[in-house]
Amino acid sequence: MAAERRVIAVGGKGSSLSSAAVFEVSHGLAQVRIDSSALARLPSTSSNSQLPPPSSSSKVHFSVPDYLTPEEGRASLLLILNKLLLSGSSFSSSTSTHNSTFADTVSQLSDALNSNLGQTPNYECVIDVTEEASIAVLGGVCALVDHWSSALCSIADAVAALSCEALRADVSAFNLMDSGDGSSAKDEVGVASDLKVLLNGSKLVGKMEYDAVSEIPELHGSLRKFSRSVHSQARVELNSASKGGKDGFGNRRTGKALAAELVALARPLCNLGENSWCRAKLNFDSIANENLRSGLVAMFDNGCPGIDSLEDLYMSLQNAVKQDYVKFVHDVYSLSEMVRKIVSWEATAAFLLLEGSELIEKSQGNVPLSGENGKADKKSEKRKKVMGKGTTALVQFIRDRLLRGTNEVVDISVLVEKWVQDFLSFLDPKDAGFDDLLKKVKEIVESNESRRLPKIPKGTRDFAKEQMAIREKAFSIIVEVFKRHGAMGLDTPVFELRETLMGKYGEDSKLIYDLADQGGELCSLRYDLTVPFARYVAMNGLTSFKRYQIAKVYRRDNPSKGRYREFYQCDFDIAGQYETMGPDFEVIKILTELLDELNIGDYEVKLNHRRLLDGMLEICGVPPDKFRTICSSIDKLDKQSFEQIKKEMMDEKGLTAETADNIGTFVKERGHPLELLSKLKREGSKFLQNTASLLALNDLEILFKALEKSRCLDKVVFDLSLARGLDYYTGVIFEAVFKGATQVGSIAAGGRYDNLIGMFCTKQVPAIGVSLGIERVFTIMEQLQKDQNEAIRATETQVLVSILGDDLTLGAELASELWDAKLKAEYIVNKRMKKHIDRLLESKIPFMVIVGERELNEGIVKLKDVVANKEYDVPRNRVVEELYQRLNGMAS
Repeated sequence: MAAERRVIAVGGKGSSLSSAAVFEVSHGLAQVRIDSSALARLPSTSSNSQLPPPSSSSKVHFSVPDYLTPEEGRASLLLILNKLLLSGSSFSSSTSTHNSTFADTVSQLSDALNSNLGQTPNYECVIDVTEEASIAVLGGVCALVDHWSSALCSIADAVAALSCEALRADVSAFNLMDSGDGSSAKDEVGVASDLKVLLNGSKLVGKMEYDAVSEIPELHGSLRKFSRSVHSQARVELNSASKGGKDGFGNRRTGKALAAELVALARPLCNLGENSWCRAKLNFDSIANENLRSGLVAMFDNGCPGIDSLEDLYMSLQNAVKQDYVKFVHDVYSLSEMVRKIVSWEATAAFLLLEGSELIEKSQGNVPLSGENGKADKKSEKRKKVMGKGTTALVQFIRDRLLRGTNEVVDISVLVEKWVQDFLSFLDPKDAGFDDLLKKVKEIVESNESRRLPKIPKGTRDFAKEQMAIREKAFSIIVEVFKRHGAMGLDTPVFELRETLMGKYGEDSKLIYDLADQGGELCSLRYDLTVPFARYVAMNGLTSFKRYQIAKVYRRDNPSKGRYREFYQCDFDIAGQYETMGPDFEVIKILTELLDELNIGDYEVKLNHRRLLDGMLEICGVPPDKFRTICSSIDKLDKQSFEQIKKEMMDEKGLTAETADNIGTFVKERGHPLELLSKLKREGSKFLQNTASLLALNDLEILFKALEKSRCLDKVVFDLSLARGLDYYTGVIFEAVFKGATQVGSIAAGGRYDNLIGMFCTKQVPAIGVSLGIERVFTIMEQLQKDQNEAIRATETQVLVSILGDDLTLGAELASELWDAKLKAEYIVNKRMKKHIDRLLESKIPFMVIVGERELNEGIVKLKDVVANKEYDVPRNRVVEELYQRLNGMAS
């Protein structure tokens, strides 16, 4: 019974077609299913999203050049189907000359891919695949090249490692690769590193020098580099919709882009094939048993493509790229197939050189091949043959595969021929065992990578040395400003009950990190510090609280420059009943104080009012139930154009073009707070006729006048496009944006949330707060330090106690005196003065207390003022007093 084929869904919203999927479908290893969401979008399908049966009166004819293989034709057909589904329209006016519907065309393409396996697709209504329209074929075959070249990068390394063992090769070239910084040869270093993992612990390698071995890192690294580039280009082409127009799926520019990537890949493929062929020949020639060797060499000469064949095919594709892109990409695919066969022969040769005699003896009932002393020779060889941990695991995996079904084979030549054929199929991606082999190789490399450095997760970072010094400076300024305004510190758990966080963040709720269920409680990492603060106030029945908190929060966002998944927030919030707009004024005043005292440069505080925003949406004709989701779209205006936002509001959120245009008119308004406020309150303004907008404008007038009196209104910009996507905001909203050269986006934000605390209790407690994104502020401060060439000290050490000798007790006594006097000191005990000076200069310590043999005999210490470059002899009992005087002199 045949194994059930995997199903590849195409055309789904958000889904993508991979080169691996193209390979599986083209080789009949998987069948195609059109995603139901794609069916719903088809022009001719009904609302029940069922694909109609193909029309009997019209068929599609897919014409391909005779030289393409059936697999290449099927790969091209799959690409056409996917592009048609993505584009939602017919390929071109020539695709349906017998008036077949678009749905008919899609149906026939899908049926064709799921039938007639191993045959070139052939239908009646012509889709021309020449000239510009050949991009579909080019992309489909490119996917096959991409799939195999990606797999070859891992397989070729593993096979080369077996050859290194079999040939007892000198692998010092792999060590030399590690001596560089890797910045200009990343892939070569990666290959060398993986080979060292596979060969780790080997007692075989290191004896014989071969060019075919020393060249491995460079040649295999080059394939990795260009294979990765082809993969990126193929992924784009596989998942781009039909461009339509005169030339159907693409144009010659698209063809040139794909061809350029494949031209670059062809030479590394050819080089790797030649390199592998040389090692295969060396392996076969090294087999000791003459009968075995002669038979294998004859099979190799007859069955393995030679170097001349590689070069001839390479020259052919070089000529084809100038004339016919389809012929060219076919030649590249043929080249990759040729290289696959060569690597398979190398694997066969290396394995049989390592294990062949033993396996033949075992299969023949332990009959020795080498005469009467065969067993003794075998034991001696076994003692000598200690392979690397990785290659040992790989050889065992292959042995298990090859020994299947060999018990019944008696004739040695038949047995060897069977092993050769097994190897050739084993390294064929169509073979069921190939994926197992690929997984095994990756597993061996990853599990035995003892030299691999640990990494941190994406979206996180380490802070150390100078970075910590900058951060601590920023924290001290922030805390001082918060305390100046009477705030008290608060710390809350890093995770909360999931029910506490859900329903508070609108569309951003999908960014919350959920924890695995422990003890029956569903918990999530906190998304911000505001909701935990509201939960704390409600839980403790507080009616007023002015608090600050500096802690980490977590968001499952896409990491980018200045955007992390784990980061600090510095929050200041005021909860309770106060005079109208009093807390709002103070919070914005605090924000300007923070940014001024952090001295990061020019910034602006964009400000709006949620009620004004709601009034604006009501005036524009937005239904109330869509206010929050439209606000979420408007909130993206700092990253996307209004045309993009308009498309989203119409296509995804159901607004009419007129309503979207009305919104566009309002959100373009921004300017000086009092000036724009005056404009919005003019007689006849639509905002004055809306209750929510009128209340908001009155609040803003009070706020702006207070900010003007506090001399910080010039930092504020009244911006009607500011929306803030979080659901819990109810009043004033604001966002601080850095205006300097370092692009970090928003550096602080906040607003009023009068209903949030009430979600956790029966009593409403109004509140407002601000949150400073310290990671982005830190990025700015770090760049400013670099631009100004300011030296940053990682420590605050004032004195280095230097004991010239090996007497720890001297260092302990003197350092303890300084510590007891509250001086910041370190000590070092070493006979070499250079060690002391290096420590002094590395930590930029201003004073040094030196104690050597002379100082001990005379009862003094030598005090070195590093800044003044002067030395003084100081009585031992006056060292603390002397240091205090000089440090105070520096401070003044």
